[in-house]
Amino acid sequence: MTVVDLQQAPATQLHSGQRIVNDFSFVVATTNGTGSQTSNNTLLRALFKMGVPATGKNLFPSNIYGLPTWFYIRVNKDNYRAHRNKAEVLVTYNFDTFAEDVAALPPGGVCIYPMDAPTGKKKWNVVTPSRDDLYYYRIPVDELTAQLNPAQALKEYVANMVYVGALAYLFNIDMAQIEGALSYHFGGKAKPIEMNFGLVKLAYDWAKNNLQKIDPYWCESMPDATFNKDMMMIEGNAAAALGAVFGGVEFVAWYPITPSSSVAENLQEYLASYRHDAEGRATYAIVQAEDELAAIGMIVGAGWAGARSMTATSGPGISLMAEFTGLAYFAEVPAVIWDIQRMGPSTGLPTRTSQGDVLFTHFLGHGDTRQVVLLPANMEECFQFGWEAFDFAERLQTPVFVLSDLELGMNLHISSKFKYPDRPMDRGKVLTAEDLQKAGGQWARYRDVDGDGITYRTLPGTDHPNAAYFTRGTGHNENAGYSEKVEDWHNNLKRLAHKMNTAREILPQPVVQKSKGAKIAIVSYGSNDYAIKEALDYLKARRDISVDYLRILALPLSPKVGEFINGYDRVYVVENNEEGQMAQIMRIDFPEKAPDLRSIARCNGMPLDAEWIMAQLLEMEGK
Repeated sequence: MTVVDLQQAPATQLHSGQRIVNDFSFVVATTNGTGSQTSNNTLLRALFKMGVPATGKNLFPSNIYGLPTWFYIRVNKDNYRAHRNKAEVLVTYNFDTFAEDVAALPPGGVCIYPMDAPTGKKKWNVVTPSRDDLYYYRIPVDELTAQLNPAQALKEYVANMVYVGALAYLFNIDMAQIEGALSYHFGGKAKPIEMNFGLVKLAYDWAKNNLQKIDPYWCESMPDATFNKDMMMIEGNAAAALGAVFGGVEFVAWYPITPSSSVAENLQEYLASYRHDAEGRATYAIVQAEDELAAIGMIVGAGWAGARSMTATSGPGISLMAEFTGLAYFAEVPAVIWDIQRMGPSTGLPTRTSQGDVLFTHFLGHGDTRQVVLLPANMEECFQFGWEAFDFAERLQTPVFVLSDLELGMNLHISSKFKYPDRPMDRGKVLTAEDLQKAGGQWARYRDVDGDGITYRTLPGTDHPNAAYFTRGTGHNENAGYSEKVEDWHNNLKRLAHKMNTAREILPQPVVQKSKGAKIAIVSYGSNDYAIKEALDYLKARRDISVDYLRILALPLSPKVGEFINGYDRVYVVENNEEGQMAQIMRIDFPEKAPDLRSIARCNGMPLDAEWIMAQLLEMEGK
């Protein structure tokens, strides 16, 4: 049996004998619905447990079964965690994309593919690889799977473990960590662990006895490295849900939409485990609404009633929520809305990432409206903003949007352990019956007593005859009475604008990274952070160019953003959308600096990568 193609010979000459250790990427090409997510996450977790900084990216279609899907795993000894657009090692079970997947490999790359397809529908033995500058390995997927003899319904899923075992041998991935990852995935259940790991071992042993390692790529444990010490792996949507639990969420209404559904699904799991009173009764409610209109209506009503309420959705859902969000803004009702961004406009590309909702959410609602937006960049901030969003919503008495994206939300990321909230819940300016009694019952729902634009409120059920007030989305005076007077309308909008200026000071402030001798700067936000930090290192190491960096954490923009950009002749605003939406907001807020703001923007459904950011900046700098 020939197990290594003769076509590999020219590529062997490229291998100088020096290993490339923990600094390359894998890509696994399969079809959707065939169970590869289990095997891919097994590899990712095993590498992580070896102490190797590893990040995964699931590129999947918006259907249930049969379309192409790719899973990227980047290993990097220097702890760079951003996605790379190229992979050196290809594992393919997808006959239909074989040619394009092979064409995408760099010279000296590795291609691993079956001797026959797991389904038996495609004959891989007729494939003749077209490139002679690659290393090729072939594995008998059907033959090894048949030796395990799984149930017919499981064959297609279990067959993925063949490439796990082959990769473990070829690239030195710790088998004990693979077994541990499978145990974690299957919750310690012996039967599925035994079946899956059994096939991993079969494939490992076959590869050891039949394949000669000829490529330079290698994984090695990093026991002395601190990158993964006391760290964990978690998806952003799970981190957001856990943060909401710590933030005291009481009511959740949602409607399923990719990529946000797992926020609510995780909430269902966490709340069911941790939120009951002494008698075992649930202290929360979750409602799967009939649509996004109903979901937002429910959480606005719950917020008005005094419950900490939230929903999770994505772009099309945000479109449907505009009217109720405008009501909550004008009536000043707290609520939290997680937007896990995807590609738009319209239905767009539901399983591709984007930062295309920044402008829309910040100005959501007709008339002169500005919404509060939080912009997490990592798992720690998904958790932190998960609980802080409720504090900000109640302090400011307004909806708070948290803009994550598919890249953060639906991929496993390395994270430090989350920090327990360091302060009590802040319910904001809420008057109790005792407060009203002391004030002689004199108060006005929309009167700015403290000069910060934020008024006092009571909650339904407050036991005082003067506690009640009318809540309305129509014109009103400071006593919450209906009014069409121009001065009342003007005073209300002026106060709301002042409240947003107060928000600029109390919301999370930008993070600044300075470099000695920097003449130019980058401003960005969200999931771009890892790629930008990597690009800054490359610019310094390869071109000796120093660049300062500010990361925005919230809208409306902090005055510190203006102070920062005033120090540079050119500021590059880097973001993952087509029109440079944050750059537009900055030009609105800081018009005097508009000529100096340069937009670096791209939206192709993939996260930004360091090489692209660096190339764009160098081109715009004329270097």
